[in-house]
Parts: sequence; C-alpha cells; structure tokens
Amino acid sequence: MPVALLQGLDKVTARTSTFEAPVGEPVSFGQLTLLVKACQKASPIDPPESAAFLDAQEKQADGTVVAVFQGWMFASSPALSAMEHPVYDVWVKDCRKSDSKTRSSSKP
Repeated sequence: MPVALLQGLDKVTARTSTFEAPVGEPVSFGQLTLLVKACQKASPIDPPESAAFLDAQEKQADGTVVAVFQGWMFASSPALSAMEHPVYDVWVKDCRKSDSKTRSSSKP
C-alpha cells in the first residue's frame, strides 16, 4: 500500500494526531522525522492486520540527528515493536491507498 496511517502522541502536551505518511516520503511529527519504507495490509480473507516498516529520527537542539527507531510496527499489536521515546509515541493504524482527504485530529 502506498500510504501508512499513523497516530502520534506528544506526552508533554497530551495531544494526539492522526496523519498520513506516504511510503518513501519523510513526514514530521514534533521533532521527529518519520520515513515509512513499506506498508502492507493483510488480504481480506486473513485476520485484519496492517504493518509498516518505519524509520524514525530526532533532530536534537544542537542540530545533530539521532536514530530513534527502525523496524516493523503492527497495527494489531502496537506494544510488540514499540518506539521508545521520552516525549513521543508513534504507532501504525492502517495501510491504505492514497487519499486526497488527509485526516487529522487533535485532542487536548
């Protein structure tokens, strides 16, 4: 699938955001740069599952870039391969075809 639907949590402000990340195109969430390298969805006859290979990097205050996470994330089991970060949580919700309507939400 060409687009991953991701959800992120800023632990400092307690705000969540749902955003699309096209495969191969970096997107930003806070100080993180997220690059989805692959997004796969199970066939309709299999149990529902979406998985994305995600590369997350954080830009530090001094300008250096630090790798935060690299690996597969699974929508049905976000804790199986979770990104551990003191400020941000990011997880996969779905893999989908490109959608012209980007869904985004914030909750206080």
